Amino acid sequence: MKWFGGILVNALLFLFLSWLIPSFVVDSIGTAILASIVLAIINMLIRPILILLTLPATIVTLGLFLFVVNALMLLLTNTIMGDGFIIGSFGTALLIAVCMSVLNLLINPVKKNIR
Repeated sequence: MKWFGGILVNALLFLFLSWLIPSFVVDSIGTAILASIVLAIINMLIRPILILLTLPATIVTLGLFLFVVNALMLLLTNTIMGDGFIIGSFGTALLIAVCMSVLNLLINPVKKNIR
């Protein structure tokens, strides 16, 4: 249930950020949910390996390089999803990664209090 809640929160964040950022397009709620599921699978399979490979850069930048890793995961999701989920550039992906991290940081304590 926790995983499904995270999927829905990320899908709603995708929709909100696509409304906010002009170079980020999400066609529908179904596309947002599917993109959120794809991102979750990518984060489970590929992200740990990428974090391990980029550990020196992450240490030197005091963790800020993780935003770059998150942006790369979003671009991979963009490639897999096709035309319904469009991220215009790497800069847009980086902006989405930072916004999603901040918004998740704000939303997670509220989610825990609801339970």
